[in-house]
Amino acid sequence: MEQLDRVVAERAILVGLNADCFKPEETATYETLDELEALLETAGGTCEAKVLQNRKTPDPHSFIGEGKAQEVCELLENTGANMVIFDNELSPSQIRALEEITGVTVLDRSALILDIFAQRAKTAEGRLQVELAQYKYVLPRLSGMGKSMSRLGGGIGTRGPGETKLETDRRHIRERINRLQEELEAVRKVRGVQRERRLKNSVPVVALVGYTNAGKSTLLNLLTDAGIPANNRLFDTLDTTTRKLRISDHLEVLLSDTVGFIAKLPHHLVEAFKATLEELQYADLLLHVIDASDPEREAHIAVVDKLIEKLAKPGVSVLRCYNKVDLLSDPTDVPVGDSDISICARSGLGAQGLLSRIEEALTGTLHQALFLLPYSQGGILEILHKQAQVLRTDYTAEGIEVEAVCSAELFGRYSAYLKENEG
Repeated sequence: MEQLDRVVAERAILVGLNADCFKPEETATYETLDELEALLETAGGTCEAKVLQNRKTPDPHSFIGEGKAQEVCELLENTGANMVIFDNELSPSQIRALEEITGVTVLDRSALILDIFAQRAKTAEGRLQVELAQYKYVLPRLSGMGKSMSRLGGGIGTRGPGETKLETDRRHIRERINRLQEELEAVRKVRGVQRERRLKNSVPVVALVGYTNAGKSTLLNLLTDAGIPANNRLFDTLDTTTRKLRISDHLEVLLSDTVGFIAKLPHHLVEAFKATLEELQYADLLLHVIDASDPEREAHIAVVDKLIEKLAKPGVSVLRCYNKVDLLSDPTDVPVGDSDISICARSGLGAQGLLSRIEEALTGTLHQALFLLPYSQGGILEILHKQAQVLRTDYTAEGIEVEAVCSAELFGRYSAYLKENEG
């Protein structure tokens, strides 16, 4: 599928509506318009002007009202901009009405984010997820997409006997959605097999989460030499990267990067990226990477916390990593608690302390123990090799000495054979 109007070198007017009837996550503010500008720059465009309209309710026809729409037309003429991008989600009929009024392409926030995702996806899985999200965005909007339909190449597929072009488009899109969902389900099964293997080997999983551009990829590079391009732009990482990380002599984990979250992240994007985001359901520890210098820090923390609550397994431990502390005018302007740590992923500041905190968080669920197994219980040794991290095995006159890092369940099951436990 072609991208939803690749906004390369486009000049746009950014518009937002702050309506009394909107929920906080639906409304536009000067801060969310600033974020929209950053998204536009990430997509390759430039912002010529911003307009924030305040109303009790959105206008059912033009969303912002005819008067404000005419004001936008004047800005288009005065600035030479060739596109209008809304910070809110628009209905198909509103997009069509606004395009007729302004005479230029009109996008909403979701379409812009989809465009960025289409540019950023590198792996086959990432491209499948983006394509699925694009089709799910387009399908309910077909009848009202006006200029948008021409951006999609005028439709997908060919006209069938007795069918209108729109009906043919819908049929082909639904068929393509079904095929994409089948392909992504196959990806999830492969990921599930890999996950089962990890669980059998008792390798803890630590997942990096955070608002987009908080520094997750930079932190992954610091800890594992992953070599991921880490640029100062939104949604630079879409494809999950997992690397082994040696925490200490007795603990090795798998560290996974995830796609950055953002306020008003389109629902169909979350759904499409389920194959990637479901890794959060199996993580033993989440590292919530936070841009400590972000003026909207607390609001962005709340966005991520809400998604963690929705996507991660209940009760999972979360360690908040306040990154970019070197950019703070007051270095003490970060919380200090059992679940907080200050770091600078670019310089390496706080890296050793972070490793120690990861070990502390995980050893609450893991036990390092020395078992002495009778030779008649050799089957237990095989189980420990399969389900625990065996550090050493010695065959002595008394029996088989096995030093292992194991789960609380295994530790309890074989506690009768403990020679000495972790100290």
